[in-house]
Amino acid sequence: MTAAGKKLWTELGSVTRAATELLARYPDVPSLQAYRYAAGLSQDLAAERYNEVTGHQTSLGGTSINAWETWARGRGQGSPPSLSSVLILCAAYGRGPLGVAEEYVSPTELIAEAYERLPIEDQLSLKQFTANNETRRKQSHTTSPTPESAPVSGVMTSQVGGEFTLSVPTVEHGNSDLLLYSLPNPRPGQLLDLTWETFGIGVERLSRQIKNVGKRLDVDVCFGVNEAGLVIATFLASSRFSRCKIGYLRCNKIRDGIDLDDGSHFPETKDAPTVFICDFEVKHADVVGYLTRRVRERYPKAEIYFAVFGAMTKGRDLEVGSFDELTGAKIMRAADFDAIFIAATMSPPGIEPPLELR
Repeated sequence: MTAAGKKLWTELGSVTRAATELLARYPDVPSLQAYRYAAGLSQDLAAERYNEVTGHQTSLGGTSINAWETWARGRGQGSPPSLSSVLILCAAYGRGPLGVAEEYVSPTELIAEAYERLPIEDQLSLKQFTANNETRRKQSHTTSPTPESAPVSGVMTSQVGGEFTLSVPTVEHGNSDLLLYSLPNPRPGQLLDLTWETFGIGVERLSRQIKNVGKRLDVDVCFGVNEAGLVIATFLASSRFSRCKIGYLRCNKIRDGIDLDDGSHFPETKDAPTVFICDFEVKHADVVGYLTRRVRERYPKAEIYFAVFGAMTKGRDLEVGSFDELTGAKIMRAADFDAIFIAATMSPPGIEPPLELR
């Protein structure tokens, strides 16, 4: 894994991007460990780098790195790093495999899934530190040029890039050409935090695509994947599907992938229903494939449609010319949807919904 992380760093030129890619490929690996792999370090070498950052005023060993990563896995073992240790690790891993880089590594991203298990004092301190640091970073770039806003459906927003047409799998004799927009990320390696305005534009775009697919979709159940998908499903059920029944697919990360939480809701409906699934983003992991199989188990004769807010691209160019240039293309094809709808394209590490809806 260390070799794989170093290779990704060489390809992507960023510890954060490499770590994000590793997390997408191996969901059971905690982010604290993924960043170490992306920096090309064993636990012992990570400890040495840690001591270098402190000017050798510490004598940390690999066992401490192991204890922190064990804690990050959330199995009730190991011990959490202190806030100061988290910040030192950010600096250590930000130096990259060669030890000479100066990449900023976000402390909240470094311990993303384990943040809420930190002592409350460290949570509050880390949150304040991150907010203050972001303010300083923004102030230091006030003289830098900002991306030009692009009009989308008469609305101006700095987050929305250019529009383009993409042909996607759709119903027989249906309209396969979708009008998408890109979401350029002005901070490579960082999640793009969407505004409500951008989120609303995406939902409107999906609604318009559904209206123009070439046939009327009489949907019986509209499912939302986790909270962000549920918001999208609620809007579409109201605006396009005559206030149909709403389902909920809540996912939990497990060692070998994901599992469906008992809090999920499968509404009772007729035989052979028309089902619509709404998700916030599609990356590398086969989340939607797993969920679709579970839906087909519950509704064996269902006709299933799929809508996603953001689809990640394989390359840096977000305005792709082919559906297969999306990282999740094979996953979506394998799910055998009757039609697919996509609002926007995005780059790694992805996008974050408003209010951090999960």
